[in-house]
Amino acid sequence: MGKNRSLRLLWQIYPLFFMVTVVAIIAVSWYFSSALKEFHHQDSVASLRARAELIAFQVQNPIRTQSWDELNQLCREAGVKISTRITILLPNGQVIGDTREDPERMENHAARPEIVEALNGQVANSSRFSRTLQKEMMYLAVPVLSAGTVVGVVRTAMSVDAVEARISVLRERVVAGGMIVSLLVALLSLAISRRISRPLEQIKQEAERYAQGDFKHRLRVSGSSEIVTLAQALNEMAAQLNDRITTIDKQRNEQDSVLSSMVEGVIAIDSNQNVLRINPAAARLLDVDVQDVVGLSVQQVVRKAELLDFITNTMGSELAIEEDMVLFSGETEMCIQAHGTMLRGSNGKSIGALVVFNDLTRMRRLETMRRDFVANVSHELKTPITAIKGFVETLLDGALDDRQNSEDFLHIIERQVERLSIIIEDLMSLSRIEQGEEKQNFELESGNLVTIVDEAINDCSMLATQMGITLEGANSGPVSVALNGALLEQALTNLIDNALKYSAEGTSVLVSCIKRDGMAEVRVVDHGCGIEAEHLPRLFERFYRVDKARSRKAGGSGLGLAIVKHIVQIHHGDVEVKSVHGQGSQFIIRLPLA
Repeated sequence: MGKNRSLRLLWQIYPLFFMVTVVAIIAVSWYFSSALKEFHHQDSVASLRARAELIAFQVQNPIRTQSWDELNQLCREAGVKISTRITILLPNGQVIGDTREDPERMENHAARPEIVEALNGQVANSSRFSRTLQKEMMYLAVPVLSAGTVVGVVRTAMSVDAVEARISVLRERVVAGGMIVSLLVALLSLAISRRISRPLEQIKQEAERYAQGDFKHRLRVSGSSEIVTLAQALNEMAAQLNDRITTIDKQRNEQDSVLSSMVEGVIAIDSNQNVLRINPAAARLLDVDVQDVVGLSVQQVVRKAELLDFITNTMGSELAIEEDMVLFSGETEMCIQAHGTMLRGSNGKSIGALVVFNDLTRMRRLETMRRDFVANVSHELKTPITAIKGFVETLLDGALDDRQNSEDFLHIIERQVERLSIIIEDLMSLSRIEQGEEKQNFELESGNLVTIVDEAINDCSMLATQMGITLEGANSGPVSVALNGALLEQALTNLIDNALKYSAEGTSVLVSCIKRDGMAEVRVVDHGCGIEAEHLPRLFERFYRVDKARSRKAGGSGLGLAIVKHIVQIHHGDVEVKSVHGQGSQFIIRLPLA
């Protein structure tokens, strides 16, 4: 729609005032002119009558004596003095005296309307064009009475043009006065219109500020009580709106903070299946941007068929529903628990749906690890226990009398007990490390990492010699890090011990310590059997073995690499493994420099 181009209030009020005033002045002027014309007409009639009656009084005797010359002379002298044409007639219509013309040459006037009425004893007047004078004239005739009998008629006349001239002069003055009054009224109307519209314009400007969200200003308007009351009402409205909007903003900010802080994903959908709200957790889960998806159709935002079906079911269900589902983001598997419920307005009617997502991937992974751990530890403990139990039963069944076999059996039992001891000791060590990691009980002091590496190499040098493997160390000078010497030496010893166990005789194991990209880096490289790529992600789990048979034959509890991972985490570092099957492996520990 186009912009509303309505006129300002001033230009709506002012022209109306001005038009009403002009119409009123025109009406008054017209009425005054008409009344003035009527007044002059009546005044002229009265003046002509007075003059005619005066002359009629003077001509009674001359008419009786038939002194026509005296009458004609009277008409001429009196007509000049009073600026009026005077005509004297006999009852038969004959003119016997006239101010302007020779009576003998004038036609009979018995048929003139005013003469007819005057001969009947009435005073009469009329206006018509005079062929004698060639102008519009006003006539008035009075009878001349003698003993109650009409003996003649005196007629007075004056030019209508003279009357009109006087009226025109007066009309011009009226028009001029009206124009002056109109101008004054126009200025006065403009002032009054401005006085009325200015407070309203101030109110309009403040209302526009309110519409833009600025509620700090307050109206200070003077004028009529209605305008002042309106301004006060707007001020109160602004204050209330400011309080309400502040409250709404506060509540919305609190809601946004709560939604942003939630680990669970939340998405609200209206009845048209458009996204109303979505929190960062849900946006990360759906791989979208929070700001870009609000207002979009849920089909544009959610590209998982299972989730779309769940949302559709939620909007069609009166009850809350719940469902577990497995989704894939690329090659990553995610376990999701979805809760859905219908959104209702204040009137109880459905306005959409609310869906909450719980990412159970880590929990399911931990449950899987727990089950694997229980199964693995049970299996690891069951093997030596089963062996011990079997040999003890054999000894109890009579093999105890055979000294040679008894000693062999006891040596086997001793090895199995030692294996149990190693497993239990590593479990306890791992438990202590994890508890210390959680409670941050381990103190780290600045020290030379190269010294710790050399000590770990010395601890394993004898084993390397026995296995016919060359153990070498390489470093580029002192490397200072925050460390716990005993724990870090244990981790390095575990890595070197593993490298030796899985290396063939005649090969070498290299342990290096260098600075790289602002980090201290320790590498343990062997040339053994290597590890297949599918096993690398789970290599640091408890009791996880790549080759169970060969691993047990090599000894160990299956907890060494798990212990290494937690010790490195205590030092705020990370551990990584790179391996090619059949070519060897390298374990890399990275620690922040002191």
